[in-house]
Amino acid sequence: MAAWFNSTMPILGIPSSFLPKPVSLPPPSSFRNNGDVNNSLHEQRLESSKNEEISKSLSDDEKNVKQDNIWQLFREAQRNILYLNNQRLGAIEELNKTKKEKQFLFDKIKKLEAEKKEGTDKLSACSELLLRIDTMVLGSVISPAEASDFRSLVLNYKVSVADVFNRVSHKTDSELLRELQHFSDQSKARGFHIIHICTEMTPLVPRGSVASYVTGISRALQRKGHLVEVILPKYACLDLDEVQGLREVNVEAYSYFNGQLHGNKIWTGVVYGIGITLIEPLRYSSFFNREMIYDYPDDFERFSYFCRASMDYIVKCGKQPDVLHLHNWETAIVGPLFWDIFYNKGLGGTRILLTCHDFDSQGIEQPNKLALCGLDPSSLHRHDRLQDNSNTQLVNILKGGVVYSNRVVIMSSIHPKHTIVRNLSCELEPTLNVHGDKLVVAPYGFEKSTWDPSTDYFLPENFNAENMNGKAVCKVALLQQLGLSEHASSIIVGCNFSEGEDIDVKKMKDIVLNAKQNDVQFILMNTSERPVLNHALESLKKELKDDDNIKFVGAYDEALSHLLFAGSDIMLYRSLLDATEETPLKALRYGAAPIVVGPDTQKNRMIPFDRNFMNHDQEATKYSKIINNTFENMSLGLAIDEIRSNPSKWKRRIVEAMSHDLSWDGECYEVHIAAYSAIKNM
Repeated sequence: MAAWFNSTMPILGIPSSFLPKPVSLPPPSSFRNNGDVNNSLHEQRLESSKNEEISKSLSDDEKNVKQDNIWQLFREAQRNILYLNNQRLGAIEELNKTKKEKQFLFDKIKKLEAEKKEGTDKLSACSELLLRIDTMVLGSVISPAEASDFRSLVLNYKVSVADVFNRVSHKTDSELLRELQHFSDQSKARGFHIIHICTEMTPLVPRGSVASYVTGISRALQRKGHLVEVILPKYACLDLDEVQGLREVNVEAYSYFNGQLHGNKIWTGVVYGIGITLIEPLRYSSFFNREMIYDYPDDFERFSYFCRASMDYIVKCGKQPDVLHLHNWETAIVGPLFWDIFYNKGLGGTRILLTCHDFDSQGIEQPNKLALCGLDPSSLHRHDRLQDNSNTQLVNILKGGVVYSNRVVIMSSIHPKHTIVRNLSCELEPTLNVHGDKLVVAPYGFEKSTWDPSTDYFLPENFNAENMNGKAVCKVALLQQLGLSEHASSIIVGCNFSEGEDIDVKKMKDIVLNAKQNDVQFILMNTSERPVLNHALESLKKELKDDDNIKFVGAYDEALSHLLFAGSDIMLYRSLLDATEETPLKALRYGAAPIVVGPDTQKNRMIPFDRNFMNHDQEATKYSKIINNTFENMSLGLAIDEIRSNPSKWKRRIVEAMSHDLSWDGECYEVHIAAYSAIKNM
């Protein structure tokens, strides 16, 4: 039957595709009995159960691993959160500490400024009152004799005057006059009345040895109870931002020039408690309406006009100062003017002091030009008066100042008198030898009220020669602020590049590379706005960009500048002979060694230069003696070696230098007071 059956054949007309497919059966020998079948099913169940258990076991392990990973991540997150929280708390604590320190510093600054302002206000009140007395004379409100009496009243009793005559600018002339007339005398010691006739003064003229000197010595004198006034030309380039109470006097002051009287505008104000008078020519307005102060072909005409106008103004106001203080050749012509024309015009008790800052420029002119300001050329063009020592056909204005002055102060921090006369007087040696008894030498200084580590409110902790602990605090603060490594053994070398100072990039690079092997850190600060200087610093920065021991400070920061002096062990500077260079003076005051540097052609290292000018004699200034006894022959390398090998000796050097007052209030003030006293007793 199977034979005839064909699965492909149609059945009852049904297509084969709709029929079930044939089943393939195993051979009969492969069949088992019922028991065998049951055993097979049991084995299959066991195998399936085993597979399920294995699968379940694998699933549990994976879960455990995942759970472990999750807990590990959780614990790490916890640790991170705790760390960040600690960091946050630390930052908050540091911020609160910084806020407290800032508030403390702010309160300290306010207190010091209030104290300083109180003292300055008293000086300003006196100066402003004296200027108003001048105005009342020019306006014929009072006579010159009355003005003289009132000035004596102010000079003798200026402390009480400051308390009584407050808000001077808001009082009318009649109100001031009534108060002056009713002012009761009180017993105060009388100081000197000094009038500077000069061409520069900081901050009106920001740079120059004369400018810083006039302001520095004037402030020192006023702090000691003397009264100082300053008369200047009203240049177009003056910086008047620091002038308090600047006002134009509504009365023209006339002065003589070139055979005629010419009107001048008079401006008055107060700078650092010092009364200033500015003279502005009307007819010759172009004299001072220029970009520069010096170096014009008509400088003699410009400054002789100003000098004559200053003397006419002093006499018109009835001023009777103890000393007229002149500066360099530009105002030296006041000497002959005073003795030949003005001495008998109420100035019989006044004496003349001339300061020479250098002898390079002496004002060599044709004799007939002396007549412009009213002098007699024929009587002055003589070998013992104004005749030039080299070219006898001309007159020498600076020589005339020496001849006609009662005292001559030569400003030099380093050179003694005989060295200046013999080697640096530029053909004036014969004149200076004849008038040698008049000559005294005074050093330059710096402003003590601003630069004093014992009171400096920019420092985190103050210090002095008796207690140096604060310097270590300042050193750490300096390193922290600039992000330098705070190794206790590191030596900090500071260097600030000031206005007018050029930089030898290769030389400075050699300094750093030679010194950094001794764990030395350099801080180079720019204090200038000159593009050339900035470019040089940028070039140096590129040369040393990979050195972590050097920090460049491109923009000047007043607070950081103070901290630089306080935190440095050594301060580099270029020359002892630069009169405007205050770095060595400030360095000594702040316990840092001033090292002057120059090239050593043998070993390409830095050594002192300009030392051949030093002279060990009794005429040397205190400053030059200190330098001689401490850091005269010391190079940067020697200084570093001594700090390392003999710290106790180094500390003795530093403390000894710090104990001296090298500010304007120190030796410079003493020399001037001695000179003023000597000429007043003539």
